[in-house]
Formats: sequence, C-alpha cells, structure tokens
Amino acid sequence: MQGDQALVLGGGGVAGIAWITGLLTGLAVAGQDVTGADVIIGTSAGATVAAQVGSDLSLDELFARQTQPALQSREIPVELDLDKLAADWAEVMTGVTSPQDTLGRVGAYALAAETVPEAERRAVIESRLPSQAWPSRRVQLVAVDAETGVPCVFDSQSGAELVDAVAASCAVPGIWPPVTIGGRRYIDGGVRSSHNADLAEGSGRIVIISPLGYDSPIPSPMPLRQVVGQLRDRGSEVIVMVPDPASAAAIGANPLDPATRVPAAEAGLAQGRGGLVDAG
Repeated sequence: MQGDQALVLGGGGVAGIAWITGLLTGLAVAGQDVTGADVIIGTSAGATVAAQVGSDLSLDELFARQTQPALQSREIPVELDLDKLAADWAEVMTGVTSPQDTLGRVGAYALAAETVPEAERRAVIESRLPSQAWPSRRVQLVAVDAETGVPCVFDSQSGAELVDAVAASCAVPGIWPPVTIGGRRYIDGGVRSSHNADLAEGSGRIVIISPLGYDSPIPSPMPLRQVVGQLRDRGSEVIVMVPDPASAAAIGANPLDPATRVPAAEAGLAQGRGGLVDAG
C-alpha cells in the first residue's frame, strides 16, 4: 500500500462542495490534478464531490455545475450557526465514556430531531449527482449507524445505492434526517471525523482537502491534526489543504447556504491555481 495515493475530501456543506470542486479544478489547471488517486475517501460534502469526480464529467464541467445557476442542484436553504450546532453536540456528548458512546449519543440526537422528510432530502442529493451509478474507481463514503454509533464505509460492493450512501454521509445530525439503508438509519460520517483520513493509512501519499480546516468548531473524537500526525509517523507523505483567507471568507459562517456556492467555487479555483500547499 505504501506506493498508493489517497485523496481525502472532508465535510463542509454546500459551500464545502463548491470550494473543493473549485480547488480540484484549480489544481488541475496548475498541473497538479489529484483526482487520479488510487482511492478517494469522502465524508459529508466530500462524499458528494467523491461521487461527482467519479462520474464521466470533467472538472471543468463539475465546476460549471457549481457556478452556473441553470446547472446548479436544487438545495434546501438552512439557517446554520456552526458554533451553536457545535455547542448542541458538545452538550449531547457530556459524560460520554468512549468514542462509540459519543457517536451513539449524537445518533440518538439525530433520530429525535425534527427535519424535512427523508424523501425530500434524498431528492436533493440525487440532483447533485451527474450519475446514479457507483464510480468504476475506488471510492469510499463514510457514515455512522445512528443507533449503534458504529462507523460504516460504503463502496460499490456494500450493496447501498450511491445516492443513499452520499445522503447518509451528508446527514448532518439535527439538520437533515438520518438515511435508511438496508433497514438501518445512518448519519453524517463527520460525527466520527470531518475527514476520516485514518482510513487512508498505508497509502504512500495522502492529500487531504479540508473545508473546515484544522480548527473546525465541530467537536470530533478524531481531530484532524492528531490523525495527520499519526499518518506521518507511520510513513505516509501527507499534504493538507485548508481554505486560504479569501476562501474562508467565501465559505462564510453558514456553509449550508446555497448562495455561497459561486463565491466558494471561485475562491477555491483561485487558491487551487497556486498549487498544492500544505497547511502545516
């Protein structure tokens, strides 16, 4: 595995989808296309982009789907305060005894929350994907079982439909409904980690693209900085890209706001044109 390359795409809402898409497009313009990695690991927003990149569309075409209104997916506007959401999750996690207990608590919170109907949310996810078929390349999408707190990695061999796997990975607790797959309910893989980069262990080169950066307000049992340190200690070359100031401003305080898509994609494109720059 040490010769393999992994691309890890983290969470960050519709703004994160747009920014990652712009960044990947800019990197390709700079001659550093990273989408040919041996495995793409996607979580939440990153799951959407992983599925999109695995379609037959080019990066330029995917970028256009973020920036041209006629091509944009239908989204459900949400008023989101990341700090408040983080505080709600932190309260739910008070007194937890293990990482799995943490995920189980958040799962219970998600199952009890009032949200839009599951079918309505699924239609949104379906509109994001150029293809409903699993990519021929190796793609892993991360979610968490809402009842047991056990992480689940969906891929082409898991038996889940691509739309459902992406929807599960994007099911932000308290915001979107848990997703039903095979009689189980699943929530956003970001409750385990905004990136789940540990799944890339053993790859020789790992590129992590993180819309929320090292200092995400969302509490996690697996902080990115800690995981990156472990991967490097085990011999992997790891490059982490986070939003530069212009991109962070474009993503803004509410990454679930559809209005962020154009500015976030354009900021990502500009940043990507500067090439792969490790955030340290």
